[in-house]
Amino acid sequence: MRRVCVFLGSNPGNRPDYLVAAKAMGAELARRGLTTVYGGSNVGLMGALADAALGAGGQVIGIIPEALRQKEIAHTGLTELHVVASMHERKALMAELSDGFIALPGGMGTLEELCEVLTWAQLGFHKKPCGLLDVGGYYASLGAFFDNAVAQGFVNPAHRAMLLTDSTPAALLDQFGGYVAPVVNKWIERPQAL
Repeated sequence: MRRVCVFLGSNPGNRPDYLVAAKAMGAELARRGLTTVYGGSNVGLMGALADAALGAGGQVIGIIPEALRQKEIAHTGLTELHVVASMHERKALMAELSDGFIALPGGMGTLEELCEVLTWAQLGFHKKPCGLLDVGGYYASLGAFFDNAVAQGFVNPAHRAMLLTDSTPAALLDQFGGYVAPVVNKWIERPQAL
């Protein structure tokens, strides 16, 4: 593993521990010699992640659509900044450049980005680890949603287990180190006809 993509909010959120976690993730990635790939902004949790990784001597690659360059305020001090035409191009380049994906607290965009790469893993399009840094229980309800999807027959338990979760960057990245993608021939067994 050489590069890890981090999805997270362009806002700081309401709790100070979100900023602390973003900074800790950036520093831990740098400490391990892993390049950070992220959305290219210099504000909110995104900016804190990038600045911490850079401050710890790490490499940071940002990818931002032209339409968000001004709105999210593109970070100008990165190792590399790619300005792309669309969100689709942003996500495709993030996926191409990265060997794993982590979501920190964020909003709809963060959730959408995570769910897309997790779905690609479920479909076997990649075998890269996907994880949640669950800061202060932020993602507890998402975990419960996925557990319910398994219970209701919409998600295979092996696919649910692909989403690694921990509360500290070091522990989550340790899980990434031992990750092996499951081999599942079918998503769900078909129920008997009613």
